[in-house]
Amino acid sequence: MRQLRQPATASAAFSVLVKEYTEPLYWHLRRLVLDHDDANDLLQNTFIKAWVNIDSFQGNSKISTWLYRIATNEALTFLKKQSANEMVSLDDDDTPAVQLEADEYFDGDDVQQRLQEALQTLPPKQRLVFNMKYYDEMKYEDMSEILHTSVGALKASYHLAVKKIASFFEEDV
Repeated sequence: MRQLRQPATASAAFSVLVKEYTEPLYWHLRRLVLDHDDANDLLQNTFIKAWVNIDSFQGNSKISTWLYRIATNEALTFLKKQSANEMVSLDDDDTPAVQLEADEYFDGDDVQQRLQEALQTLPPKQRLVFNMKYYDEMKYEDMSEILHTSVGALKASYHLAVKKIASFFEEDV
């Protein structure tokens, strides 16, 4: 943080930050928006906002938590705009699962594909909590700081998400 606040070393320190967090933040965003290009755009926006607002970072939380909060807010704003702009017909074959399957950057197997389909059936908050806990292996305390939600509510949300995903897979049997 000291190097980020010094004009002479800020750029180099921020480059280190970008290198360290690009991949985990990309995958966090990718699991939320599914599309590679959208995730890349949101990742770029995240780092731009972090650079512009680095002086407002108080240091009360970890820098990773702050970056995840920015990325999560970017993704949620994007998803709200996207859902407001799109009118999806019931006959539309361009569902998130179909988009993911057609994505040249997706290399998951059938189980991963089915998990992504199950995740799309969850409400956005449960999907977000599941992704942060399952994929990012984030602690509930860190999630609480990012999402401004109590640890108890996050645990309940994760538990419900797991139950819904399990029932989604049980329907296939």
